Amino acid sequence: MKRIFWYYLPFLLVATLVISCSDDDDDRKTAVELNANRNDTSVEPALQRLEFPKVKGGNSRVIIHTTNDQYGINYSVEWDCDKRSQRWSCYQMYASNRVQNTSRYYSDHNQYPFDPELPSQYYFDYDPFWGSGFDHGHVCPSADRLYSVSANVQTFYLTNMQPQYKAFNAGLWAKMEGKLRSWMSTGSKAEDTLYVCKGGTIDVVNGEGGIKDPVLKTLANGLIVPKYFFMALLRKSNTGYKALAFWAENLNEDRSNDALSNYVINIRELERRTGIDFFCNLPDKIEEEVETVSAENIKWLWNL
Repeated sequence: MKRIFWYYLPFLLVATLVISCSDDDDDRKTAVELNANRNDTSVEPALQRLEFPKVKGGNSRVIIHTTNDQYGINYSVEWDCDKRSQRWSCYQMYASNRVQNTSRYYSDHNQYPFDPELPSQYYFDYDPFWGSGFDHGHVCPSADRLYSVSANVQTFYLTNMQPQYKAFNAGLWAKMEGKLRSWMSTGSKAEDTLYVCKGGTIDVVNGEGGIKDPVLKTLANGLIVPKYFFMALLRKSNTGYKALAFWAENLNEDRSNDALSNYVINIRELERRTGIDFFCNLPDKIEEEVETVSAENIKWLWNL
């Protein structure tokens, strides 16, 4: 089962946020506090989940992929219909959904299926990655979704792909993804949750600190190749919240031996660069605290 809907830029309201304790919320409680920049959940209640950034609106669609099991929401995507590109994928990681019950999906005829929930007019009528010189770069990784066959297959949808140089995809990007999995191993505490939002840059961001050259190139077929990739991470444990961001250039060279600490920035800096408001559903006080920690302190907090 999947859910998809149009999402237009909402009016900015001050409201009281209550994050309920349903299966979709992963049974994590959040205090009731004033929150001025949260997502409008009148169309889709799942937008209150902590992994969601503020949706951009305009001619974009949010696609929520679900599985018919105890985990409910698998991952979600914001798709820009005009650019025919995804802006981000977001999802949750915790000990119980890190179990491996299946292997990586493989098909000898359709390895990267079209997303069945995206109308064909908003994508290409063929797979534009083939012959492009770029990998099908998973944004929500296959290795993070091995708890069921259906969850793993969904990660291969073309809406979850961004073009990456092979050296980047199999090198630094894979190293970053491996670090996330090490933080959320099956041995981690049951109450710990990692809220993840990842993507590649597709938008020019005006304003101080904004990225003016987000696109490495646009291929002849119209496929956008992001110049930079990012990960926005929020961890909740019994001691509270902490957050960090990774930021890396999509380079055609192996940087897998680099220290990950070289790529750490705080969430506020990532927001300036991308124009995306991450973790907007956190109560404002907590959001301000976790997003403005210095990069040096983040490295210490996350042992990087």
